[in-house]
Amino acid sequence: MNVSTIKQKALALVDKFKTSDHLFMIIVPIIIGLLGGLGAAALKFLIHFFQYILWTNEHYIAPWYLKLIIPAGGAFVVGLIIYFFSQEAKGHGVPEVMEAIAIRNGVIRPRVVVGKVLASALTIGSGGSVGREGPIIQTGSAIGSVLGQIFKLSRRRMQTLVGCGAAAGIAAAFNAPIAGAMFAVEIILGDFTVSQFSPIVISSVTATVVSRAFYGNYPAFQVPKYELIHWIELIPYAVLGLIAGIVAVLFIRVLYFIEGKFDAIKVPDFYKTTVGGLMVGSLGIFFPQIFGVGYDAINQALYGQMDVWLLGALIFLKILASSLTLGSGSSGGIFAPSLFMGAMTGGFFGSILHKLFPAITAGPGAYALVAMSAVVAATTHAPITAILIIFEMTGDYKIILPLMIATIISLVTTRFQEGSIYTLKLMRRGINIHEGKELNVLRSMKVKDVMRRSIEILSPDTPMTEVIEKFITSEHNEFYIKDEKGQISERISQIELGAIAPQYETLKDFVLAKDITIPNMAVVNENDNLGYVMRQFGKENISEIPVVSSSDSTNVLGTVWRLDVITAYNKEILKRDLAGEVLTTLTNVSRKKMVEVMEGYYMHEIDVPANFIGKKIKELDVRNKYGVDIILIKKKSRNGQLVTEFPHARYTFHPHDSLLLLGEREKVEYMSKL
Repeated sequence: MNVSTIKQKALALVDKFKTSDHLFMIIVPIIIGLLGGLGAAALKFLIHFFQYILWTNEHYIAPWYLKLIIPAGGAFVVGLIIYFFSQEAKGHGVPEVMEAIAIRNGVIRPRVVVGKVLASALTIGSGGSVGREGPIIQTGSAIGSVLGQIFKLSRRRMQTLVGCGAAAGIAAAFNAPIAGAMFAVEIILGDFTVSQFSPIVISSVTATVVSRAFYGNYPAFQVPKYELIHWIELIPYAVLGLIAGIVAVLFIRVLYFIEGKFDAIKVPDFYKTTVGGLMVGSLGIFFPQIFGVGYDAINQALYGQMDVWLLGALIFLKILASSLTLGSGSSGGIFAPSLFMGAMTGGFFGSILHKLFPAITAGPGAYALVAMSAVVAATTHAPITAILIIFEMTGDYKIILPLMIATIISLVTTRFQEGSIYTLKLMRRGINIHEGKELNVLRSMKVKDVMRRSIEILSPDTPMTEVIEKFITSEHNEFYIKDEKGQISERISQIELGAIAPQYETLKDFVLAKDITIPNMAVVNENDNLGYVMRQFGKENISEIPVVSSSDSTNVLGTVWRLDVITAYNKEILKRDLAGEVLTTLTNVSRKKMVEVMEGYYMHEIDVPANFIGKKIKELDVRNKYGVDIILIKKKSRNGQLVTEFPHARYTFHPHDSLLLLGEREKVEYMSKL
């Protein structure tokens, strides 16, 4: 039996395994749970390793000058990893997973697993003020995505496996399998259907078993015994929820303000991360509690072992330190910082309240515990997950009522804040996961990608007979008139012409263009996204809209047509569905012939053009310059095997690469001749 026969039989077995839905969606989630749990254990091990290497302890105790040097040096290396190896490792990770679900059918590059673990472990180990939960979630999601890519699964299945990885990450981080499963469906997928939920539960439970095998059956924090002293105490818990919501909003706004300031600095990432590390180190000289995940400080707050003034100060210092770490581009999560802020907020509030009313209030630890859930819910907009994490850590039903009251009130408090700490990052990129895949696809394309460089502009004094002649010979259905400032202000359509048709013979020698125009409210610029354009089409019954320059509204560039937007959308959906769901077909497309995939559009594999080698996809702007889309890249791995990779902006073309193209026949043929 030769190698080719063995390979064919193996592929046949894999295909048979994939078609058995129930068995496949039990075994693969178990594998994801195992790998996700091992990934969480690896991250924890690396964090401790870097802490001992850099600090010789896990409490960040060192002379003041080392508290400056170590966070800055660690951040510098993290910046190098992100800049040269994996851009996805930057930031807190969960938005990148959500973006992969919404835009890329759940596809995450395999290198994210290694890049995120290394970058986050070094960030936290050197003193960066972030958490390990976000990286564990992204790592687990990447593992799920990689398995989905290996098995060449459909978009729906791929997204489910990404959710399995996220659930495994949370479950392993907190020893909380129920909270892990709920996080995946509440935040990552937003889908509570049984077909999605069952595999996620399997992964979550499996990862918890792996975590307990390494670290025992212990919660993430040492939680004191909870006690509700008096029913009237529910009123202070409601007030605490309001305060927690305000703290969460402050954190979100400070984080994105600082991130915006760093993004505006046009230097390589590793310079920014170094500056951020230096600033965090300067805070840590006086308040070392802000270094790392901060679990020791949280435990002190839970047991009332911290002074009131320090509790109050650490709320704002943690907000600043975490925002500097993440805003400057280092890697880590926001879950632990949110828990930290909650513990300090609740401890501060509870300490004051207990001194004023000792007979009817619990100790500060109880308020710290409840506020942890409240701040997490307000930052992430995941109240069910937040409540379940605290409940699973305490196992005490008596805490549920205060938890629910404070958590829901904190969430309501943030309603004036647009988006959660996760979705706000995506919204800034033009992605709204709550508005569906269709709108996100449209928002990913610009007017300049589909506009026509032609437009019909008339003089206000154009005679009626000339207007009619132009309408008969022109491809356009809308004609426009400029005002005295040079801006398009009015239009004429077939509707206006039809209204005067009965009196045409009588009026043709007297009526001018300006007599039958109507105000033109819709004008777009070349850099507007197509989601915005479709909303303009929805407001008026028009078939085309004038396009002006983004820098000069009097510079008319052409028109964008409703039909062209719909065609572009269908083409993009086709491209993404092909990339996500029928990878097997794509990788077997013959190099010798084109394959028609829809009317007028073809797929064809070509060798990378010589003038592409050494350049990034972003530099070449292939879609706009050549009118085709790169669906897939085939390349040789280091061991000489042929591997496939989905295109991304930073991909650099190499000799011997081959490209799978999608486009109109003549444009694909032109590319093959370059």
